[in-house]
Amino acid sequence: MSDAEARLSDAEAAVLAYEGRSWPGPGAKERAIREGLGLSPVRYYQLLNALMDDPRALAHAPGTVNRLRRIREAQRARR
Repeated sequence: MSDAEARLSDAEAAVLAYEGRSWPGPGAKERAIREGLGLSPVRYYQLLNALMDDPRALAHAPGTVNRLRRIREAQRARR
C-alpha cells in the first residue's frame, strides 16, 4: 500500500477530529456538523461507523477510535 492509500481523506480526518472534541450542549455538535463539514448528521454518523473499522482511522486517531469501539461493544453487550 502506498503512502497516499494509507492516509485518510480530509473529510475522514475531519469526522474523527469532530468526534474527538467535546461539545457544550445539546444540538451544538449537530449544528457544527452541518455548518462546518457540510454533512447531515445521518451521513456524518454513517462515515464515523465505517471509520471505526478502518485501520487507517485507528492509525490516525487511536484514542478516539478505541473509545468509539469500546462504546459500540458496550452497547452490543446490553442488547
